[in-house]
Amino acid sequence: MVRDQAAGTRVITLLLVEGFSMMSVASAIEPLRSLNRLIDREAWRWRLASLDGEVLAASNGIPLPTEKAETALIGSDYVFVCGGLRIQSVDERRYLALLRRAARGGVAVGSLSTGTYLLARAGLLDGYRCTIHWENRPAFQEEFPDLVCTDKIYEIDRDRLTCSGGTAAMDLMLHLIIERHGADLARRVANQFHHDRIRDERDNQSGGRLERLANLPPPVRAAIRLMQRHVEDTISIAEIAERAGMSARQIERLFLRYLETSPARYYLSLRIDRARELLLYSDRPILEVAIAAGFTSTSHFAHWFKRLQGVRPSQLRGRVASEAETVAAARLPTPQPSS
Repeated sequence: MVRDQAAGTRVITLLLVEGFSMMSVASAIEPLRSLNRLIDREAWRWRLASLDGEVLAASNGIPLPTEKAETALIGSDYVFVCGGLRIQSVDERRYLALLRRAARGGVAVGSLSTGTYLLARAGLLDGYRCTIHWENRPAFQEEFPDLVCTDKIYEIDRDRLTCSGGTAAMDLMLHLIIERHGADLARRVANQFHHDRIRDERDNQSGGRLERLANLPPPVRAAIRLMQRHVEDTISIAEIAERAGMSARQIERLFLRYLETSPARYYLSLRIDRARELLLYSDRPILEVAIAAGFTSTSHFAHWFKRLQGVRPSQLRGRVASEAETVAAARLPTPQPSS
């Protein structure tokens, strides 16, 4: 066993929201468990909490017991809101009040995956950098245009710790281990999970189209960035080519060579992707989604959405609602003691 010099136990409360991501929760807990084993003492303690101490089901359907959040937060150093596919809670006001009280009480407040939504709605990210999973970022930025939401895997800004979720939660916890126990112990913990490199807050998320962009010629990257900046207020391919330093023939040739599609079709797919993200991760009406994706009519939008996504916008929105009902139905009642 390796002994560290830091005294005391740090306590992390994971505040679960219905349909939370099991991967994010496990990635947060396991490095702390491994660290405790390596140093042969309880340097970190974790608590699973919910508003009323009920059993909550993860997005994969696996139920986890929790303790009441008011109790779990007593003596906690950190609280992380653990979200899933999207935040859908009939008790949102209670979550917001709880998080505000925790922040006022000096608890460092954080989030995993879509938990960033609740921190933002509680006003706890005003004046702070934050991040969220790349799929949710467009919808998040639509709802909170004044917040600085980056594409980093996690952001630590003073006593606010937001994380994009998934295995990035492990990197965030490894960062906390480095701060308290040093880089050597953090590497030992990472090795336990075959985690070859500890990523830090300078690392970008690599989801969506980001990875492929890095290998494209500079003029093509410039053209795509223009498209991304003008999803709602669309501009012509001719203007994109000119501003990216290409002729109309060059932009057509380069897109066909490197992306195997025309610039117009790529631009359209970007807009449809944005619409899909808004349909999945926001409650905006379909007409507003169509406008945000640069379409002037819902019929034109629905036509192209079905061609590229295989379903109509209303069908995708209905599927989201159905999944939410399934998660809610999976909630298990807290066992009552027999009389």
